[in-house]
Amino acid sequence: MNPKVRELTLKSLKKDLPNVQIGDTVKVTVRIKEGTKERNQNYEGLVIKTRGAGISKTLTVRRVFQGVGVERVFFFHSPKIEKIQVLRSGKARRAKLYFLRDRVGKATKLREKLTNTQETGSLPKEVIPEEGKLVEATS
Repeated sequence: MNPKVRELTLKSLKKDLPNVQIGDTVKVTVRIKEGTKERNQNYEGLVIKTRGAGISKTLTVRRVFQGVGVERVFFFHSPKIEKIQVLRSGKARRAKLYFLRDRVGKATKLREKLTNTQETGSLPKEVIPEEGKLVEATS
């Protein structure tokens, strides 16, 4: 690749984006220009596909609005994207979740990916300074 092109693409890459994976429920805040005014609009849905790498990386987000499935493709590093927030991590066993297009209602739900603290089901341990012992935290 030409060094000038590489320099431009590296300069326009965003560094503060979260790790978005297939099956995640995300909220994408997009800047929309209407005439002379500019506002932010949230688009919340399930990530069914990602493709590309670098500056051309895209993610496809699907949501059901008034009974109709709507999919939108966002460029990950676009200046129009204000922020991407991962609300829920879903457990997906496929790279593309196109099968969700044929499903309706609760059948479109994915199992939630559990983190280590949720899997164990126990509270984090605390140290009592006087005694130096580990004790279960109480809530």
